Amino acid sequence: MYYVEDYRKAMRQGQRNYRECVSKGIYPYLQVLDDLLKQVDVEYEQPIGVVEIPADRIVGTKAKGRRAAFSRSFMPLLKDDSEFAFKWMNLYGIQMNEGIRDPIKVYEFMNRFYVQEGNKRVSVLKYLGATSIWANVTRIVPVPTDSKENRIYYEFINFYDHTQLNYFWFTEEGGFTRLLEATGPTDRRWTEAERKELASVYLRFAPAFQAAGGEKLPITSSDALLAYINVYGYDAVKEKTTQKMSEDLSRIWKEVLVLTEQDAVELSMSPTPEQSRSLFNKILPMGPSHLKVAFLNERTPATSAWTYSHEFGRSQLEETFGDRVKTLTFNDVCVGEDAQQKLEEAVKAGCDVVFTTTPKLMADCLKAAVKYPQVKFLNCSLNMTHPDVRTYYGRIHEAKFLLGAIAGAIADDNKIGYVATYPTYGMTAGINAFALGAKMTNPRAKVYLEWTAVKDCDVDASFREKGVHVISNIDLRAPDSDAPREFGLYRIAEDGQEQYLAMPFWHWGEFYIKIIQSIFDGRWKEDGDQSGTHAINYWWGMSAGVVEVIVSRSLPEGTTRLVELLRKAISSSEFEPFAGVIVDQSGTVRLKEGDRFEPEEIIGMDWLVDNVVGQIPEFDQLIDAAKPMVCLQGVTKEGEGEK
Repeated sequence: MYYVEDYRKAMRQGQRNYRECVSKGIYPYLQVLDDLLKQVDVEYEQPIGVVEIPADRIVGTKAKGRRAAFSRSFMPLLKDDSEFAFKWMNLYGIQMNEGIRDPIKVYEFMNRFYVQEGNKRVSVLKYLGATSIWANVTRIVPVPTDSKENRIYYEFINFYDHTQLNYFWFTEEGGFTRLLEATGPTDRRWTEAERKELASVYLRFAPAFQAAGGEKLPITSSDALLAYINVYGYDAVKEKTTQKMSEDLSRIWKEVLVLTEQDAVELSMSPTPEQSRSLFNKILPMGPSHLKVAFLNERTPATSAWTYSHEFGRSQLEETFGDRVKTLTFNDVCVGEDAQQKLEEAVKAGCDVVFTTTPKLMADCLKAAVKYPQVKFLNCSLNMTHPDVRTYYGRIHEAKFLLGAIAGAIADDNKIGYVATYPTYGMTAGINAFALGAKMTNPRAKVYLEWTAVKDCDVDASFREKGVHVISNIDLRAPDSDAPREFGLYRIAEDGQEQYLAMPFWHWGEFYIKIIQSIFDGRWKEDGDQSGTHAINYWWGMSAGVVEVIVSRSLPEGTTRLVELLRKAISSSEFEPFAGVIVDQSGTVRLKEGDRFEPEEIIGMDWLVDNVVGQIPEFDQLIDAAKPMVCLQGVTKEGEGEK
């Protein structure tokens, strides 16, 4: 027959796939859905209708039937003189002459497809390299469980409800939510044009990723595509060809490889001791003699206490190094608008180092870092997995523990208020550390938690209603006269006046000085990951002088002495705020006596200790201004409920 050579070629591919599977200990035939479902509780079945499905996600057959006629890759295994072979060749001829038009029938389970009718059609089309196949689909939805794959699948269902696209699959939770947010509307079903646009992007990107070596990595094309979009932005990606995507991937390959790392973030917990430098480096420093450094702030020092603290740090940097360091400042940088332009200006001005002082600037910072690898870019954020941009933050929970200890000693009625802003990485650790400090000095102390980022929140009214007079508020007051007066830890006297007791202090100057000194000394590379596949996060605390507590002279002498003792113990690592038996609000023991939390567990805390009265807010409870930050850095994600 005319097509016998094509069948023999397909059969050889099947035999090769069969042998490869056997050698790796993998079942060599088609997967059978009926066998899989014996171990699964089904929630419901749902007819989807006739849709286009990705060929590479067709992985098996519904029933046993002809499973041994195909290798795991759907290539034929039976001899070329069999009835099966003749039917396969006939279908091949139809496809070559007029195209196979009848849709196959499949069941979708966990976003994989199992053929009920049309196994040979799938075999022919896969042999010819088809990327998608029309199919009449019935979805089988498993009962929700705590398994990661199950949770990812339910994210997929929500994504499919919006897009009707089934090309995508992620290896970690949150991928579908982030892809939806990055590419299209999240409040309605997509139009046909929007669906085709994203499908086209995927079908151009997937071969570029596979050709770059993606098929050898334990991640999916969807994982890599999301990383790619994070760097270049969806609007730009929509216009790129497969060739251009291949070129871009070679530049951002570290951003892809980091996805394969189980511990993608490498935490720097303290500065590298200068005494570790070799004598040769001391005599002949390996770094530059002068540096130009840029700072990009979302707001101004007059209107933002956060920007003010970074500006103070910048001034200390200049004062310390004199004419060896020249700095440029860009204030009121609009995230996603003129941020890229400001970063370009910094690079064109000859800046060697660029600090962006808010997590909101990470996306723009990342684009610039990929484009200008000769410049050192840093972003003030926590737990971000981008090897091209180093991040930095302070262990503010150490200072919060001391404030809690003061509050517990001062609160005669055992009631303490705590004002939190956004439910982001590190924020919950600060709340818990504060509550544990209060419990240490006052075992009966209760911490009443309020969030300024929650809709219709009236913090003052809530505390008045509860009779709370000792309050921990925002860390620092902005210089602008319109800013709230309350900051730090204070007690409200009977006449309504605030008596200030203590405040945490972000000593950014210490951080900036140490980082710039490491560059002068040639230690920038030594401080980082030599393989280049980890994201470097500086998370320094009291031991580095980055976080401090300033106490009022009005504090009782005994309380002041206790705070000083605790400060020294924490700074020398002789004492940890998270120690002993720690129990959460539900009564679950989170930490046993003698155990300790890993730094990553502290950063990602999404629970509250048992003497906190209040909850971590749900995403839809937040004000609109808080949501972008929480999407980036939040312990509460869109679609999640209360922790």
